[in-house]
Amino acid sequence: MTSHPDPGLRSVCVFTGSKPGASPCYLETAAELGRTLARRNIALVYGGARVGLMGAVADAALAGGGRVVGVMPQALVDREVAHTGLSELIITSDMHTRKARMGGLADAFLALPGGYGTLEELFEVITWGQLGLHRKPVGLLDSGGFWGGLQAFLAHTRAEGFIPETGLSVLPCEADPDRILDRLALAAG
Repeated sequence: MTSHPDPGLRSVCVFTGSKPGASPCYLETAAELGRTLARRNIALVYGGARVGLMGAVADAALAGGGRVVGVMPQALVDREVAHTGLSELIITSDMHTRKARMGGLADAFLALPGGYGTLEELFEVITWGQLGLHRKPVGLLDSGGFWGGLQAFLAHTRAEGFIPETGLSVLPCEADPDRILDRLALAAG
């Protein structure tokens, strides 16, 4: 692990699934990201779960000596899905407070494969950026071509006049954790 934080990034908020997904490559990518964050001394901020891809990225970051901060509403803690081995677990009253707290703790946002919750979190932080509520970079870590359909949809949305020309450039997508973190660090400047 490096002895100093990565220039431009001290922490990254990761949105990803509470399920492992159908392909083993999703778990592999989540674990690789966790190891990469630890090696680069970038803290992981995430939803706090011990299950699915969320658990895989957290476990790998912790195993690599990284700092991992989970943020979870009390209702999910009560359902026993909270990761109990984190550097810090912040318990919130509800999902809205959770997302605001995660966003406040992070220098950048990164989405891995996931379902409705992951997509909702991703689009919310993109929208917050468009509205000027933050200036933090947002990116996609691709795994097995997962984000290809979304990228095609966004290009279609742009062609139909609903996203500005610059709107597509604010969401870089890479398959390699180091490359996407380099791009986010550069954008965070």
